[in-house]
Amino acid sequence: MLVGDREVEVFENSRARLEAIAYRLLGSASDAEDAVQDTFLRWQAADREFVETPEAWLTKVLTNICLNQLTSARARREAYVGQWLPEPVFAGDRMLGPADTVEQRESVSIAMLTLMERLSARERVVYVLREAFGYSHGEIAEVLEVTEANCQQIYRRAKQHMAGDRTRVEVDEAVARKIVDEFLAAALSGNTDSLVRLLTDDAISAGDGGGVVFSLPEPITGALRVARFLRRLFEPTVAKWEMIGGRAALFAAVANGVPALVIVVGDRVVGVISLEVTTDGIAAVHTQANPGKLVRATRRWAMSEHGSPLLDVW
Repeated sequence: MLVGDREVEVFENSRARLEAIAYRLLGSASDAEDAVQDTFLRWQAADREFVETPEAWLTKVLTNICLNQLTSARARREAYVGQWLPEPVFAGDRMLGPADTVEQRESVSIAMLTLMERLSARERVVYVLREAFGYSHGEIAEVLEVTEANCQQIYRRAKQHMAGDRTRVEVDEAVARKIVDEFLAAALSGNTDSLVRLLTDDAISAGDGGGVVFSLPEPITGALRVARFLRRLFEPTVAKWEMIGGRAALFAAVANGVPALVIVVGDRVVGVISLEVTTDGIAAVHTQANPGKLVRATRRWAMSEHGSPLLDVW
């Protein structure tokens, strides 16, 4: 069925919301883009005159596409080389979606997206639609084709799985730059104690290289162990320059609502180090270096004003 300008406009008015839902469900910007495109193709083929509420129809179709992807993703991640981390998204990207409430902002943090991996596919759908988008249990039940009581039960289970002490400090660009600057100075100092003082006692460091760029197979825990690892990570060597494609410039940014150190070689983002900052210090250091998960970041970086680097040449 041909799609007229009006139908295209209806879809485009929903695109940002659909992308934001898909990103939270999948933890991948590229997969989210594909899911939204598949939704558009189904919108093209649908008997749209019988669609009473396009927004609800599109949400349901997108959710089912994401449910299928989540099921297959579990199998893919079992064979994934090294640690799997979500794809970072810079501040200002519409894929981050609504950010009016603490719950909405928390739902796109790397820590929360990683934590959501422990949920079943249906639990993740219910949790995201309820927490981040304010859908009622009745609306979510219609999307999943379950009873409202069943939806409430799924939500309770999801909340139990996601329960934890969330004391993340919210930052703006100025605060983020100060935090990243202090972190970088400590990491480059070669002084382990300087890093330990910035970290919480139970700090964790995790990295995703996707089997393309070297990363540790398991997370490192404990302030001293994390500090020692970071000190070695930031020692400039020819081998590291060859691995990332040359000498890098280091910038401060905000990604997924937290301070981030962005590593740029030429016009490519080759790494994003996200810092989960709590009232007690840096609780987690998430390093994304998988080139396949930095495509959108590179595209957005080229389109944005990102200020002067913290370090011109590393």
